[in-house]
Amino acid sequence: MFRRTFWFTAGAAAGVWATTKVHTKIRQLTPESLAAQAANKAVDAGHRLREFALDVRAGMAQRESELGEALGLDAPGAPQLPAGRRLPAVEPPAGGPYPAHRHDQRHDRTDRSHPRTPHNRNEDH
Repeated sequence: MFRRTFWFTAGAAAGVWATTKVHTKIRQLTPESLAAQAANKAVDAGHRLREFALDVRAGMAQRESELGEALGLDAPGAPQLPAGRRLPAVEPPAGGPYPAHRHDQRHDRTDRSHPRTPHNRNEDH
């Protein structure tokens, strides 16, 4: 009698445990739960990506300061860049400066005599 009661109780406990496990898995696989899990993973990935970017930025600043010290760029009295050229690289023609409309004619996109898609197969036109 005791043996039957033991096995009956053990079977009932196993049934309750299995039913609880199945119900929790079913709740985890609902669309709302899957969407929440995906959103949480995306937020976590965003935080990790931000931390990585901050680490890269800090490493870049450190390396830039190391290179500046090694090359003597941070020292006071460092040589300045030469002044900009005052003369144009190419002299304008004798008739005056280049016409202003020359560049505009080549790159003007307001003239739409030409369709963007030459093979328009839209039947509603």
